[in-house]
Amino acid sequence: MYSQNDLYKISDTLTNITNATASVINVDVTIVDEKLNRIAGTGKYLDNIGEKLNDNCLFAYALKQNESFIIENPREHEACKNCTHKGVCREWAQVCCPIKINRNTIGIIGLIAFNKEQKEIITSNKMNLLEFLNHMADLIASKLDENRKKEEITLMASELEILLNSMNTGVISTGQNGEIKRYNIIANEMFELNKINNIKEIIKNKFSNEKSPISNKEFIYKYKNKNYRAFYSVKPIIIDNEVTGYIFTFNKMKEILKVVNDLSSPTQMTFFSDIIGESINIKDVKRYAKKISKSNSTVLITGESGTGKELFARSIHFESERVDKPFIAINCTAIPENLIETELFGYEEGAFTGAKKSGKLGKFELAHKGTIFLDEIGDMPLHLQTKLLRVLQESVIERVGGNSVIPVDVRVIAATNKLLEQKVKYKEFREDLYYRLNVIPLKIPPLRERLDDINILVDNFLEKFNKRLNRNINKVSNNVIDLFRQYHWPGNIRELENVIEYAVNMCVTDIINIGDLPRNIREQEYENIKESTSPIMTIKELEKIEIKKALDRYGRDNKGIEKSARALGIGRATIYRKIKLYNI
Repeated sequence: MYSQNDLYKISDTLTNITNATASVINVDVTIVDEKLNRIAGTGKYLDNIGEKLNDNCLFAYALKQNESFIIENPREHEACKNCTHKGVCREWAQVCCPIKINRNTIGIIGLIAFNKEQKEIITSNKMNLLEFLNHMADLIASKLDENRKKEEITLMASELEILLNSMNTGVISTGQNGEIKRYNIIANEMFELNKINNIKEIIKNKFSNEKSPISNKEFIYKYKNKNYRAFYSVKPIIIDNEVTGYIFTFNKMKEILKVVNDLSSPTQMTFFSDIIGESINIKDVKRYAKKISKSNSTVLITGESGTGKELFARSIHFESERVDKPFIAINCTAIPENLIETELFGYEEGAFTGAKKSGKLGKFELAHKGTIFLDEIGDMPLHLQTKLLRVLQESVIERVGGNSVIPVDVRVIAATNKLLEQKVKYKEFREDLYYRLNVIPLKIPPLRERLDDINILVDNFLEKFNKRLNRNINKVSNNVIDLFRQYHWPGNIRELENVIEYAVNMCVTDIINIGDLPRNIREQEYENIKESTSPIMTIKELEKIEIKKALDRYGRDNKGIEKSARALGIGRATIYRKIKLYNI
């Protein structure tokens, strides 16, 4: 939509038009906009440029008429009927012509005669004069349209420049042979383009002149004597089926890693305050874990299944200086052995049949500058333990099918519910890797060693499943709590959570009772009663039973007796003596 501001913007052009018209026709010329502001004028109007005319003047009438006309009888014409200056008007004749764009009148160009000779000029050549003035109005409209388009192009170029410079992607446009024409700030920061003339100086021989686009090709570039990894894509500019240039886009590896991590691993922020428990044991562990979170050293978390090892790993990360960097968790047991290497370290293009054309980033690359959590580390295959040891020693990885090393800055937190010392002893786990992982050990106590937390955990889970299952159960009975405190909890916190969820589903009152619990928990009560009424055995009787059990399991040959002694925690000579003593 055009406005009076648009006419002001070409005021120099309007001044030239009014002066030229006045010199040709020898009458005064003035131009007003749709708001009745005088934009240009000659002669008597020269000193009145910028004034606002009243709403009853001739030009107000002309704007309403929206067509050209001539007035030969000023003060008597209908246009002058309401004019407030009619009594002092000295005009002999007027010509008014609308300035139109897209059929909208945005101003008036007028000719004014102030004497008899000027009136004669107007009245003696009406048709030619109107035609000439219409041409002048069209010229003004064309200039205005041209100016608007020029402004739009300038604005569009500015917006495009701002858009390109606000991107995290480097953009370079080139000619047909790769000569650099334009680029944005990010591209200049990456490559110092004031020193480079051709794109081939950046990507060397990896780019060839083609009509097909190229997507996400990895390459190495040098900046301030250091090598950096990035990806580039190319789209050809094709005009009349001929390639006239190319648009290159560049992404830094760290930006790609951040996007991939954000999309594939939504951040579940966890802090030590989120770990439920007020018992002395759990408080001591949380205090210790919070202290080691400030370090970058490798942590080995040990504990039975279900004790919350990943919760502690997450808390260590999110209370460390790496809090705003990726946290990548991977379970070494959950991934098939033939896939875990590519998951951890990624692979290059063509590394094996079925490999993606662009290759794949591994978890260590995704975790760059952040933390990687290797759960169930005790089940990692031996051949991968060697590669992991190299990561810990040298902070580099090598992709499957690759022949170059990639530096990574990753804090490793490993976890296991296995006794790694025993696995080392039986050559099932590398001793050097064990010591590299066990820099800072962290042992999570099982639930049976933090019985004071039973109540608070039960209340928390009850509230959680009331909301999730739309139930309104008030509490868990004291009998259930007593039973929970006597139960062994092989599945620890995870098992307790599952038991409460089951009970909330089964309960038909507002209190969970023993009958609402899973069968294996209910049977524990029967075992407790049975134990309380069964006769007490002597230590010798118990010892005889356990020695016999060990021999039945491992055998009575020399090797079996050695294993039995180890399992019982006694020496070889002792077990021989006990076998003879008890006549087993």
